[in-house]
Formats: sequence, C-alpha cells, structure tokens
Amino acid sequence: MIIFNSCKKNPGIPTLTTSDATNITVTSLTSGGNITNDGGSMVTASGICYGTTTGPTTSDTHTTDGSLSGSFVSKITGLTQNTMYYIRAYATNNVGTAYGNEVTATTSPVSLASLTTTAISLITMNSAVSGGDISSGGNDSITGRGVCWAIATGPTTANDKTTDGVGTGNFVSNLTGLLPGVIYYVRAYATNSAGTAYGDELSFTTLPLTVPTVTTAIVTPGLTSAVTGGNITVDGGSPVTDKGVCWATTTNPSITDSKTSNGTGSDSFISNITVLTSGTTYYVRAYATNSQGTAYGNQIIFSTKIADVDGNTYKTVTIGTQIWMAENLKTTKFNDITLIPLVTDNTAWGALTSAAYCWYANDQTTNKPIYGAIYNFYTVKTGKLCPAGWHVPTDADYQTLEQFLGMDLSQLSAYEWRGTDQGAQMKNTTGWATGMNGTNTSGWSALPGGYRYGPSGVFNDIGQLGYWWTSSADPINAFYRRLDGADSTGVVMNKIYRSGVVYTGGKYIRCVK
Repeated sequence: MIIFNSCKKNPGIPTLTTSDATNITVTSLTSGGNITNDGGSMVTASGICYGTTTGPTTSDTHTTDGSLSGSFVSKITGLTQNTMYYIRAYATNNVGTAYGNEVTATTSPVSLASLTTTAISLITMNSAVSGGDISSGGNDSITGRGVCWAIATGPTTANDKTTDGVGTGNFVSNLTGLLPGVIYYVRAYATNSAGTAYGDELSFTTLPLTVPTVTTAIVTPGLTSAVTGGNITVDGGSPVTDKGVCWATTTNPSITDSKTSNGTGSDSFISNITVLTSGTTYYVRAYATNSQGTAYGNQIIFSTKIADVDGNTYKTVTIGTQIWMAENLKTTKFNDITLIPLVTDNTAWGALTSAAYCWYANDQTTNKPIYGAIYNFYTVKTGKLCPAGWHVPTDADYQTLEQFLGMDLSQLSAYEWRGTDQGAQMKNTTGWATGMNGTNTSGWSALPGGYRYGPSGVFNDIGQLGYWWTSSADPINAFYRRLDGADSTGVVMNKIYRSGVVYTGGKYIRCVK
C-alpha cells in the first residue's frame, strides 16, 4: 500500500494595488484599491493611507473602508490646497498589513476669483444700483461678495461696501448713503480662501442738490377763506426748511405775496387761507424751500364763494375774463332785503305782470338745494336780484362766454341751436339723463332743472333740460339760454339754444361779475 500525505500552505498577507487619484479638488480627492488576493485569510480592514512624505502607512492619516476583498473606493478630504500627497492602499488580515503601490497626486491650487462690475444704474442724489458677475470662484467657495466704493480710485473692502451673499454668478448691490453731486468709484469684489479679488473699476456722479419738487393741492374755497395745501415729492437732497402756499389776485404768486408757513420737512401739508374777498379770483401755488432755494407747485385758479341777502352761498368759477356763479340763484329777497313774492298757483303765475319766484313743482325741500329758484322776467327787470357787484348776465355776457368756449363769431347772434360742443362744456358731468351728461370743462356746472311755462304756469321737463334768463329784452320778449340733454330723436345735444320768450316764463338765473 502506498500512502500519500498532503500538506497545507500557511496564510500570508494580502496582495493589492492602489488606484490612481481622481476627482482632485482644492481639499479632496478620490482613490482606492483592488485586493487581488486575501493571502489565505479574511481581510479585516482596508482603505487608503496618505501623507506629504513617501511611504505612508496606517500609522499616518488613513481611511477605513471596511473588511472586503476586491476593489474599493476611498474619498479623502481635509487636504491642503496645492500640495502633493503620497497615497497607498492597504489591506489587513490576521497575518499583517499589506500595501499597494504608491501613487502621488497634487491638490488643486486656490486662486483669486474672476469677476466683473455691473454698470451703474438708477442713480439718485444719495443712492445707485450696481453689482457684479463672478465667472470663476478660483477653485474655491466664495465666502463674501458685493461692491465697494469711495471718492478716490481703487476702492477696497476697507471702504464703504455692500455684502451680497456668497457663491458665483450675478448679484445686485444697492449703494446707499451717498452724497449729492459727488463722483464715486466702484468695484465689485469676491472673497475666497486665497483672498479678495476686484472687478473692473467704474465711476458715476450722484445727482446734485436741487430745489424741492412740490405740487399744489386741490382748493376748496369758502366766502372769505379757502383750504388747500401741497405735497413735496422730492426734497432736493436737502432738508425742507419752510413750506406752505402763496396766493395773489395776479398770476404766479410767490413768497413775497401773501403766504402761509406750514413748518418744515417733506411730508404733505394742509394750508388754511384767510382774509380773502368773496366772489374774487385768486391764484395759488404751494411752495417749499431748502438750501438750494424755493420751488413752486402748479398754479391753481379759484374764486371764492359769494352770498346773497338770504345767506345762501354759491360756488363761483372764472371763465375767461368773467366770474360766474357755478350754481343757480336761490334768493327769496331782492338785494335791498324786500321780499320777492312766492307764487305757487299755475293760473296766477300765468297772469303775472310783476316779480315772482317759485320752486320747481312747488317742492322747495327737494329742488332748492339742487336747482335753485325759478323767476319770471319781471323779477330780472328790477335789477335787484344779484349780490352787490354782480348782475344778471346780458345777452352780450352770454355771447362772451360762448365765444371763450369756442363758438364761431358768426353764430353768436344767431337764434335757436348754435355752436358745436359749447353746451357740453357747460353741462355738469352728473345729474342729466343717462348718456346725456356734459364734460363741464368750463366749470359752469349746468343741471336740468326744467322750467315753468309762462302762459299756463305749468312745470315741465325737469331732468331733461334747463333755461336761464339774460337781462336783455324788448318790450315783449326777453332773451334766454337753453341746454338740453338730447333732441327729440334722442341724439345727445351739445349745442346752446338762444331765443326770446314772454316775461311770464319761469327760468333760472346765474349772476356774473
């Protein structure tokens, strides 16, 4: 018998190779290894060891990538930029630790960022907008960015600057706290671990100091006073030291005329104008003063109200060279304080040969505040209806108004419907039937109060049309003006009707100055 004795080989250390470095950055890289033979004993640890000198071992810095055989990948972090490292894979079993071949890799260097400065825009007296575009971070994270500026060239982050976040790409910077009328130099900046880089240098000049910008508020007139004010939209870069309104009876009033003084600061303000004359045209402008001078707002023309002997007050409006009531007369007394007879009966009205008044449909409560009183022409003939200094307009007064509103000269003395849109200019923007309101660009504010028919005393057409007496007449008929909402076919009527009628007709009155 032949007996064969087998023998068993003793275990050894593993066999492995080191992978070349890849994904190299400023502070990290990727390597690994391939364990081709575990040496006959299970691998208990593997990874990469590395250092800045040759022959790194597990006594140096190393990774631990588990117990395995075959290939593995290791991510190395926390490295120093622009440094060469020696790298070896290792594998450990119960016999010992084996190392792969040594490879080297150099981490990427950090450089300053690359960037440009954004063109300056939205320049004011004390602010502007710029920014930058960081095209490269220099192989590192951008930890700070913005723009810096100064009144000398070469501004740095030691000067005034914005702080506009981190990272590459575009950013916008708001420059504030600037001085008016000054040249500034601006550069974008970006900071990484290598330092701070600057973009191209740009310059701009802030807007200079100016006088303020102010607008005049709408005027609300009274009899001998008015309320207006102003709004300062720009202070001119210098504190407003005085503000208010100035007024006069001539155009373009200034602070050498009558004025209010409403304090300092650039907020809006209200001004109370007093000691005015009733029924007078005034010109008013807001003003604001700073270190650069005094600026004025838009001019507003207004007329104070007037009052009759009954105590009724009336809005007035300046149209061309005339001042008109902007409401119909409401007085129940002549201006010598004698009473005007109130006649309500239709038959009695038609038979009158003397002065009388009434309210439309004898409804004073409803119609007095809207339309005023209706008078016959005998009342006009007394010459005692209007407040002192005012009069019932003549036919020529109405022609002056119509000519100012654009009526052709050849039509002024014509009868019946005349002109183009002069009636629309006189009709109020509300109060007429739907679609029949006027533009009221004249401010005359006519409303459709109807009329009282002379021969019969019957009330007609409220809401549809209105009649107004002139003081011009022949022995039988008196001239009047009429405005309609629409003609008989429903077409909107924007012309003015001129004709004459018997004295018993009942119509409204406007006074003129």
